[in-house]
Parts: sequence; structure tokens; C-alpha cells
Amino acid sequence: MHIPPTHPRRESLLIREKLIDGYKNGLVALAGLIAHGRGEAFDYILGEKTIEPAHEALKAAAAALLTAKYPVISVNGNVAALVPREIVELAKTVNAKIEVNLFYRTREREEAIAKWLYKHGASEVLGVGEDASATIPELFSERRRVSPRGILKADVVLVPLEDGDRTEALRKIGKFVIAIDLNPFSRTSRTANITIVDNVVRTMPLLIKYSKSMQSMDKESLRKIVNSFNNNENLSEVVRYILDRLRRIVDQGLVINITKT
Repeated sequence: MHIPPTHPRRESLLIREKLIDGYKNGLVALAGLIAHGRGEAFDYILGEKTIEPAHEALKAAAAALLTAKYPVISVNGNVAALVPREIVELAKTVNAKIEVNLFYRTREREEAIAKWLYKHGASEVLGVGEDASATIPELFSERRRVSPRGILKADVVLVPLEDGDRTEALRKIGKFVIAIDLNPFSRTSRTANITIVDNVVRTMPLLIKYSKSMQSMDKESLRKIVNSFNNNENLSEVVRYILDRLRRIVDQGLVINITKT
């Protein structure tokens, strides 16, 4: 599909096209397209930009990944379709494993996602086929199946995109969870240790940037950044930002009162 460079929604439409291509190529589940639409609605409310609380969460996330003993990046179809190169680059930057983990799991999707990641530079992709032989306790969806060399072994797990059940289950077994979620009200956002409320297509390049810039810091300084981060306070800042932005929009007369039309 040709999208004119002057189209006001060009970036958003390009993202949609990536997901549609991902669906056609077996990466994205049909439900993933619906999930993207829900996230896009929150992105509109945020102003489609990375706000200051997200930057604070990004710094804490980079510090957590750099101090982790065994970090793992969990990948679903939407993430693989949208930011495959960034997944691989971040994994190399913070020495993390990459693992496929799916709610709508099929062997075909696992292999398609792994193949796509290998095409974009991954040297190893876990969680495919028989490698997903371990299970997360108290989780009953296909998300429970994980690699014993990946998420089961991890101390820090990066979970891009919303997944409340799994985030809760991972926390219960002692994992430090970093979430990327445009919805500050979701269980994922409220349960994770660190939640970056932002679009994954903006988050991943920034997380790489922060990780690279912080690599030279000593471990103690990095741990202080992680320990000083309060996820509940950060989410509250996000909600305050949303409320203030909506008030400004109303005050500027940009919202039409449809009851008067």
C-alpha cells in the first residue's frame, strides 16, 4: 500500500501495514491487530510521544537490564513484526536472551517469528517447539510454556506489550519484570516492577540508546537508579499528564460538544 509522505497519519498507517504484513506472514495473530488498536487509542491520548515519566522508566529499565545476571527479552508476534532489529540490538547490548512466548501459540507461529528474528540478526531464539518445555506455575494459557534456558532461568524479563496474567505469574516466582504498555491502568502496568508507558516503536530505540549510554556506569550506581524507581508513583505521573493534557484540550476549545449539534 502506498502512503503519501504528506499524509497526516503516515507513521501510524505504516505501523498498521507492518502488522498486517506480519499477520499475512504468520507472525501476528488476528487478535493482535485488535490489541494494537486498543494501544493506539491510548497513544492518541498521550499525544503520540514519549513523555517524561516514560523517560524515567526507560532509564530505570536500562539500569535493570545492565545489572541483571540473566536478562531475557520475551517476544510475541506484534513485537516481532514491529521492532525485530531493535530486539536483536537490545539483546546484544545488554547480553540478553531472546525468547518467543505466545498466547495464541502454534508451532507455525513460533517458527515464523524465530525465522524473522534470525533474518534480522538474532544468533539464538529460545522458546520454539520442544525448547518451551518448562511451565510457569499458576498460569494456564499457552503463555505458561517457557524455555528452561530462558524465561524460567531469568532474573529480569522484559515483557513488551500488555500481558497481565503472565506478569503476575512471573512476579510470584520472583522475576523482576519490565513492561512496555501504553495503558497505565492495565494489570500489566500495575503489576510490573518497571512499566514504560509508551509505544513499543518509540520505546525500543530509546531503550537501546539509554542502555548504551549507561554501559560505562558502575554497577552500584545502576542499582541505585533501579532501587530509587517507584512504579506506582511513575504511573501516577502518567495519569496526571493525561488529565492535564485533556484539560488543556478542553480549555483550548478543541473538543466539540456534540450535544449542541
